Amino acid sequence: MLYRADPWLHVIAGCMSSGKTDELLRLLRRAEIARRRALLVRPDIDDRTPGEYAESRSKARYPSVLIPRNEPVAMLALARERDADLVGIEEAQFFDKSVVGVIETLRRSGRHVIASGLNTDFAGRPFGPMPELLALADQITMLSAICVVCGETATRTQRLVGGRPASLDDPLIVIGGFDGRAVETYEARCLRHHEVSPARTARGVVADGD
Repeated sequence: MLYRADPWLHVIAGCMSSGKTDELLRLLRRAEIARRRALLVRPDIDDRTPGEYAESRSKARYPSVLIPRNEPVAMLALARERDADLVGIEEAQFFDKSVVGVIETLRRSGRHVIASGLNTDFAGRPFGPMPELLALADQITMLSAICVVCGETATRTQRLVGGRPASLDDPLIVIGGFDGRAVETYEARCLRHHEVSPARTARGVVADGD
């Protein structure tokens, strides 16, 4: 039996290392205490942890199910199968934009949704479906981190490739620590210390295969 209160959409957004996953898992555990039937899904591109659970940087864990990033509609059947009345979505920015319609369908069916994700990508651009989800949200939790350079409030995600700022035309999504050229890392930075290198083509570098 679904929980029939007016279904809301809560979006948790922020930069890398801002505690988005911890907050999402906290809310899911809180929902369980309230005897809600919660389901957590993640895009299958996120292979940093085993598919059966999501894990935060603080090592908090929660059972999860991987969903094809280009087929978020799979959430609908899974929510019905699990009789879930609350659906949590981790790394929502990685799903294609059809996830917005899926979330609206979940809400029309009486289910609450909590989605977490990066609001901007490594270049500071709006990331995937997140802008639309933020616009449709009934509640928004915007989190920040600490800039690794100066210690001030960080709102940007810095991508480094071989220790240097990533280029504007580098691939948008790279999961893991290797992008085919050099070790890749991510940091939280403030706006002043967030850096993006010019596009490789603008520097006269020919892309592979061109």
